[in-house]
Amino acid sequence: MRDAILVRIPVQLVTRVPDETADAVDGLVHAGLYASRSDVVRAGLYAVVERERRSAVGRSIVDGYRRVPQAGDDLSWPDTATAAMIAEEPW
Repeated sequence: MRDAILVRIPVQLVTRVPDETADAVDGLVHAGLYASRSDVVRAGLYAVVERERRSAVGRSIVDGYRRVPQAGDDLSWPDTATAAMIAEEPW
């Protein structure tokens, strides 16, 4: 068993939705945007998980700035460097 390949078996999630939502999902499938109801649900779940992941990153960044606020001189050097790089361009 040492050389066995580990295969992740997908987890099946079951849920109930209102008729209007099911009709909307079916409409997406019939329009050819998704191959099946499962694909629609999967896309929705991925979107929610990604949105929440990005939101958590944003909250973490905000928390960092609250713990260590940006000082006024933190922006002067990038502005100066940007102006110098633009001035060097041979446009």
